[in-house]
Amino acid sequence: MGRHQTAPRPRLRKARRGLAPVAAGYYQRNTTAVNTALHSIVAADPEAIIMIGAYAPVAKAIVFARQETDPVFMTVSFVGSNALVKELGPEAAGVYVTQVVPLPEDDSVPIVAAYHAALENYDANAVPGFVSLEGYLAGRLAITGLEMCGADVTRDCFVRAIQGSSVIDIDGFELSFGPGDNQGSDAIFLTEIGHDGKYHIIDELRGSR
Repeated sequence: MGRHQTAPRPRLRKARRGLAPVAAGYYQRNTTAVNTALHSIVAADPEAIIMIGAYAPVAKAIVFARQETDPVFMTVSFVGSNALVKELGPEAAGVYVTQVVPLPEDDSVPIVAAYHAALENYDANAVPGFVSLEGYLAGRLAITGLEMCGADVTRDCFVRAIQGSSVIDIDGFELSFGPGDNQGSDAIFLTEIGHDGKYHIIDELRGSR
């Protein structure tokens, strides 16, 4: 495990809208060596660049690409949303990130309000974030499974309890599991980083800057 390995290259497929990527690039995992991968992408003058990676290489890719072109930039929650904003600074504005949980600051959402209460009880100075909110949901799910099994909890009982429930409602956030389905939630929240450095829920892409 000492050497970094490049992730397998996915096969490029046409989307259901009949569109195909104009270019693709790959970088060495656990590095920020993205320049070579971006040269061919930038040369293709894409309307959008979709990136999968951690915050440091994604931030470097955005800064590099904006020197030559001005597409829509999109990434996914794996990036580490709070860290991405901090790394990019003012360059973060206009970047889209898909999230798997609601905005961690929006305590009008019941699950987020419960998360805020738990976070404040743990550390009054803690800053809400997407990662810790997702972790809070995972913890609440674990508690639900344990409560279903009672004092004589076993691994088999826990798995059956979670997978056997049609819907697990955690303060309005619904999770559903079953054989071959360990995802829990199919909810996707499209967010855009504003000029205020904060994430905002949006309904559709607005195009490049």
